Amino acid sequence: MKPIEELIKSGQAAIVDVRTPSEFMGGHVNGSINIPLQEVPARIAEFKKMKNIVLCCASGNRSGQATAYLKQQGIECENGGSWLEVNGYC
Repeated sequence: MKPIEELIKSGQAAIVDVRTPSEFMGGHVNGSINIPLQEVPARIAEFKKMKNIVLCCASGNRSGQATAYLKQQGIECENGGSWLEVNGYC
């Protein structure tokens, strides 16, 4: 089992979906929060309060960008890839 999968299954992950609000409304992981990719830099303070951050999007591309950015800011996080894959771990 991947560490990300363990975090999600244990309910300890803060799942952040970086897709657009309209994509998020079309379906998302239960309990996840929507912070669109373009808003990530402005919402660093929110990320600093979270623990066990797992980012997701449609394919893993945008969440990969967000993961790289947040790690540059010293915030521990993981790219969960597609929200559908993350949802499968719940």
